Amino acid sequence: MQPMIIIGSGMAGYTLAREYRKLNKEQPLIMLCADDGASYAKPTLSNALASNKHPTQIALADANKMAEQLNMQIITHAWVTAVDSEQHTLSYTQNQQTFELEFSQLILAVGANPIRLAISGDGSDDIHLINSLTDYRAFREHLDLQQQQRIVILGAGLIGCEFANDLHQAGHAATVIDLAPQPLGRLLPAHVASAFQQKLQQSGVRFILETTVDRVSKIDQHYLITLANGHSIEADAVICAIGLQPNIELAKQTGINTSRGIITNTLMQTNLQHIYALGDCAEVNGTLLPYVMPLMQQARALAKTLAGEHTQVHYPAMPVAVKTPAAPLTVLPPPQNVVVNWETEYLEDGLVSKAIDSENMLRGFVLLGATAAKQRLSLTKLVPDLIPAQV
Repeated sequence: MQPMIIIGSGMAGYTLAREYRKLNKEQPLIMLCADDGASYAKPTLSNALASNKHPTQIALADANKMAEQLNMQIITHAWVTAVDSEQHTLSYTQNQQTFELEFSQLILAVGANPIRLAISGDGSDDIHLINSLTDYRAFREHLDLQQQQRIVILGAGLIGCEFANDLHQAGHAATVIDLAPQPLGRLLPAHVASAFQQKLQQSGVRFILETTVDRVSKIDQHYLITLANGHSIEADAVICAIGLQPNIELAKQTGINTSRGIITNTLMQTNLQHIYALGDCAEVNGTLLPYVMPLMQQARALAKTLAGEHTQVHYPAMPVAVKTPAAPLTVLPPPQNVVVNWETEYLEDGLVSKAIDSENMLRGFVLLGATAAKQRLSLTKLVPDLIPAQV
C-alpha cells in the first residue's frame, strides 16, 4: 500500500495527521519536514516572554514522540525538491543525499514564510524573523533577559503588535515602526485602530508610523536604526514582522495553480487530483486565512475526504483574538468584497464596532476591551458563514 505523505510539520500538518488517525489507523503515513519536527503551537511564540515560557517549554513533543503517537514515519531535516504528479513520486534531500518516495495522496502543509525587507546597513543581517521555534530560540539567546532591552519591531500588524505587547509586559522597551498611518490597518477601521493604538501607548508601547527603516547599523553591541523621515533610534534587537508570504514555489514547480497561495477548492484539493493543500499556504475558493480556526476546519474536513468520505470545508464566522492584554481585541473582519458601514458603541473600557452591509446585516465586528469581549459569542452567531456548510 502506497503511503500518504504530508509535507510540513507545523500545526496544519500535525492537526491533519491527528484527525486522519481518528478515522484510519492503518494507512501508512509519512511526514517530511525541513526542521526537527517538534510539535508546538506557533501562536504561543508571540506571548511567551511575558508568561516566562522558555523555548524548551513551548514544544509539546519531539518528532520521535509524535511518530509514536500517530503511528507515522517522520523524516526530519528533509527538503522536497521535486514532485512528479503523474508518477505519484517525490524527491527529497537529506544530509546531501537524494531520496525518492511514492505516494497515494500528497498533502502540502508547507505554511508561509515571513517577508524580509530589503534594508541596507551592516546590522541588517541581524534582524530577527520569528516564524518558528528555532527563530524564537535564536531571538531569546540574543536578548539579555536580566535587564531592560530596547526592541524595535518593524510592522504594526497582528504579529508586530502581539510581540510589542509581550516584550513590554516582560519589562522591555518596545517600539513599533510602520509605513501605515495606524496599527492593524488591514483588520481595523481607522477609528478603532486609533483607540487600540492609544491603549497600547498608555501601557508603554511606542509607535512610529508613516515612515519606514532605511538602514540598520551596528554600534558595539547595539544598533542604530535610521528612518526614512530622517530620524534615528537605538535598539538592542530588531524584529521584522511585516507579514507572511505563503510558500508556493514547490506547488508552482509541480504544475499546481497558485495565486497568493496554493489554490484549492472546498475539498482542499488542488487542480491535480491526488494533491491537496491546507494551512497558511492554502487559498480556499479565493480566501486566504492564516489563522488557527480555519486551519482546524480544513484539517477536519480534509481528514474525512482522505478517509473516503468527501467533505467540503465549512467556514463559519471565525473571530480572531489578538493577544494584546494591554488592549484586549477580538476581530471578525467583514469579507473584502462587501461594502459596510461601521456602527460603534463606546464603553467605559473600550468599544463595540459592528460592520453593517447595505441590507442591514451584520458582516463583521471589532470588540476592544474586556467588557466588549463578552459580546463575542452573541455577535458571532449573527454573522453569516464565510463558506456555508454543505447539506
